[in-house]
Amino acid sequence: MWKTAHWRRSILFVVLASLACAALGWIGWRWTEARARADTDVAAATIAANHAGLLSSELEKFRLLPLVLVEYPDVAAALAGEGARDRLDRTLELLAGRTNAAVIYAIDRTGRTVAASNWRLPTSFVGQDYGFRPYFIDAMQRGSAELFALGTVSGRPGLYLSRRVVRDGRTLGVVVVKVEFDRVEAQWARTAGVSVATDRAGVVLVTSQPDWRFRAVGNPTATAMRTQRFRQTAPLRIPLTITGKDANAPGEPVGYRLARVASPLADGEVLHLAPIAPALTAARQQATLWALALLFVVALAGGAAWRSGERRRLQRAAQANLEREVAVRTAELSDANARLSVESAERLAADRRYRTAREELALASRLGSLGQITAGVAHEINQPVAAIRTFAENGAVLLDRAAPDRARENLGHIIALTDRIGAITGELRAFARRRRGTAGDTSVGEVIDGLLLLMGERVRGAMTIDAPAGVRDVRVIGDRIRLEQVLVNLTQNALDAVAGRERQLIHLGVAVSGERVAVRVSDDGPGVDPEVRDTLFTPFVTGRPDGLGLGLAIARDIAREFGGELALDDAPHLSGAGFVLTLRRSA
Repeated sequence: MWKTAHWRRSILFVVLASLACAALGWIGWRWTEARARADTDVAAATIAANHAGLLSSELEKFRLLPLVLVEYPDVAAALAGEGARDRLDRTLELLAGRTNAAVIYAIDRTGRTVAASNWRLPTSFVGQDYGFRPYFIDAMQRGSAELFALGTVSGRPGLYLSRRVVRDGRTLGVVVVKVEFDRVEAQWARTAGVSVATDRAGVVLVTSQPDWRFRAVGNPTATAMRTQRFRQTAPLRIPLTITGKDANAPGEPVGYRLARVASPLADGEVLHLAPIAPALTAARQQATLWALALLFVVALAGGAAWRSGERRRLQRAAQANLEREVAVRTAELSDANARLSVESAERLAADRRYRTAREELALASRLGSLGQITAGVAHEINQPVAAIRTFAENGAVLLDRAAPDRARENLGHIIALTDRIGAITGELRAFARRRRGTAGDTSVGEVIDGLLLLMGERVRGAMTIDAPAGVRDVRVIGDRIRLEQVLVNLTQNALDAVAGRERQLIHLGVAVSGERVAVRVSDDGPGVDPEVRDTLFTPFVTGRPDGLGLGLAIARDIAREFGGELALDDAPHLSGAGFVLTLRRSA
């Protein structure tokens, strides 16, 4: 009877254990799929955002080129038929090489190309008629245009950025910059999965999968595909079926998870298809490890139960011998316990020494990192901190002498010095922050103080400032940070001019004349090269072999934006180069 009951309990235990394992296996399988989808969604969204940021950065760099080129004098001269075409060819060739643009060219109002960066090549655009191209037509009508299309000569896809050139109210033609995205696509291809950028109709323009280019994501109309830009006569879809965030080839299980973000190109989207297989494999491996760990625990529990029963049997069999050997065993156990106590004490002492050494090492590492972090600003805030200490000590003496008013003055000085420490770090953040020019006014002293905070140690001992107190309080029209940018540019040029000299001299002077304020910056360097003196503020003109020639042009544009002017100083204070920034006084 007892054996029959034991046999039934064993069968019931096996059945219940099998059902529990099957349920746990199904739950684990569903968990691995959900975990893999969630992890892949996070990875896809992150990669899509990064790739959209890379594409946006590439576009912003090239969108500035047409804006600058329309102001370049040789462009207008060449389009108006006043010569300068050979010089413009070489300038565009140099600029395309420096910016990695595919090609830069100028088209006159009839649609004929008059100058191009590829003028040396057999496929030169010079003399070609592009009057039928949409980017030319739209730019002539609206002032600017962007079009992603295939090149009629090269057959290579790219984004055409065009802008209308106007002089004295007369339209002369269009400047075009073609951008190819080989570098972006190469970087996208180094990421697991597939990334594409589409236009608003869902047509793939930029992709890490070359054979998907100009195919459709989704189901755009045939009209959207029948365009001369892509030389397609019928819509071709990418070889994937997309359902929500799942994407897979027809007849195959889900292979990708899809993430979408807005694209800066053609009002479309950047999509990233992240393969789910790696995350699914990792999740299943983790689930397998957990299952093995559970089986190991169950095995340990079963083994412990078996050993417990075996131990009881052995105890009954050995009970008689145990009583005889108890005295000997007790002595041996006492000796072993003594040895274990000694070893335990030694291990505790060694562990304490290890922990102490580890804490000291961590402290040294933190102190080293703290020294690196504070080294950059220590010099700038050292003097205010020293002054705070002096004022605090003097305040204590004044309190002892019953002079609370003077002690309160010292506290005011301490507050001002703490504000200065905050201004040093705040000025660096404000200057680095991207911002647009805003309407308003600022004082000359605030701009000079910002310049000194930004340049710091680099101009100490070299720059002399002639700005009386009354002049510093004069307010001028303009944004303080933008005006600081102009003075930083002029001061940096002056530092470059006097670099390497034993004695470096830079002078900054401010003078007020009626409704105008003149800020002059000069140095004792070699001066301005006569060959570039007349065109110094023209974009891409520079006296330095490694310069791009945009710093002074941008500085002059900022000055003019606020109704001022930036020009060479015909009578500089020092013997080298000099510049005068003229600003309008605020009412």
